[in-house]
Amino acid sequence: MPYRAAVPRSASTLDPFVRQALAAIDDAGRLRITREAQVLPCGRIRREGREFLDFSSNDYLGLSLHPLLAERACDWTQRYGTGSGASRLVTGTGEAVEALEARIAAFKGTEAALLFATGWQANASVIPALLQAMPGAAVCADRLVHASMHAGIAAAGARQHRFRHNDCDHLEQLLADKGRDAPARLILTESVFSMDGDGPDLIRLGEIARRHDAILYVDEAHATGVLGPGGAGLTATVPGTVDIVMGTFGKALGGFGAYVAGSRALCDYLLNRASGFVFSTALPPAALGAIDAALDLVPDMAEERAHLAGLAARLREGLHDLGIEHGESISQIVPVIVGGEADALALAERLEAAGMLAAAIRPPTVPPGSSRLRIALKAGQSLADVDALVQAIGANR
Repeated sequence: MPYRAAVPRSASTLDPFVRQALAAIDDAGRLRITREAQVLPCGRIRREGREFLDFSSNDYLGLSLHPLLAERACDWTQRYGTGSGASRLVTGTGEAVEALEARIAAFKGTEAALLFATGWQANASVIPALLQAMPGAAVCADRLVHASMHAGIAAAGARQHRFRHNDCDHLEQLLADKGRDAPARLILTESVFSMDGDGPDLIRLGEIARRHDAILYVDEAHATGVLGPGGAGLTATVPGTVDIVMGTFGKALGGFGAYVAGSRALCDYLLNRASGFVFSTALPPAALGAIDAALDLVPDMAEERAHLAGLAARLREGLHDLGIEHGESISQIVPVIVGGEADALALAERLEAAGMLAAAIRPPTVPPGSSRLRIALKAGQSLADVDALVQAIGANR
């Protein structure tokens, strides 16, 4: 159905422009809308009165409904109030927040950590701050890093050199060609890529960084809580290798917020220069309490992590048997790559009719010709749920 917006009695002068832009988005098959929804246990979701298997959200361990997170969020709210009131540089920092950052640093195996509101805010403000400290640095980024990283580079006014996805040889070539005469070098990547579920060779990346005297920055948004020892992420498997780690609490840890972990000097510097920290209202106590509770739970959820890995292996096997491309996924994120935007939308609609929600991901989020369903599995789901998904994907092919 073509995009049509209700016309108010006093339309803004802007409206004709945005309506035209929306119509163009719709014509390209890329119009997005929000729909009423409620998260349910066991990897289910209720949307517009109907219950579905949820293969779209990032609540990988089901912690968003865990009673301990709700209890701790309420406890912190009762003790500290509903809001922080301002930036921490204005109102100060309580002992509980400092203790929580120390817990995050210990969880990540780093000297220090600093809280941010979101992963987007962290990447988009930390990267410019880093480049301010390293004027003229050569920036080498995996071509598929999150949009927030690209935004951070752009905000710094820096030119980036994009290396082919997870291609360490290409990265090394760029560092030799573009970074040789630069005063510093910065490498940006992710440990689990959100649209492909794959990841780089962190050991080799660390070797390359050392050989070229480069700083390695890794986004762990989709690995935190799910992968690595005690759910500490994949950077925890290569201690001492990664200089800067960013991650979030709004995915596997079931709450809200983000962190940057690294040296004490790094966090002290970001406290002074990362605009997303300096000029943003600090996280509310409820979010902090939920983070604190999640850190109590996640290290002991090895069984849930193993089950989640088994679900992903089962899905990849089923897609392989159907002859459907699923990339190089190593995680709970498994892409069902169909190519065309219309094909991805049609498959998502067929699954929805079968009682399953799997978002169709289209350009510009993914490159043209690689539209897909991004399957995000949950520890509360079963092998039977995955088998039903594979059967539904294979039907009417």
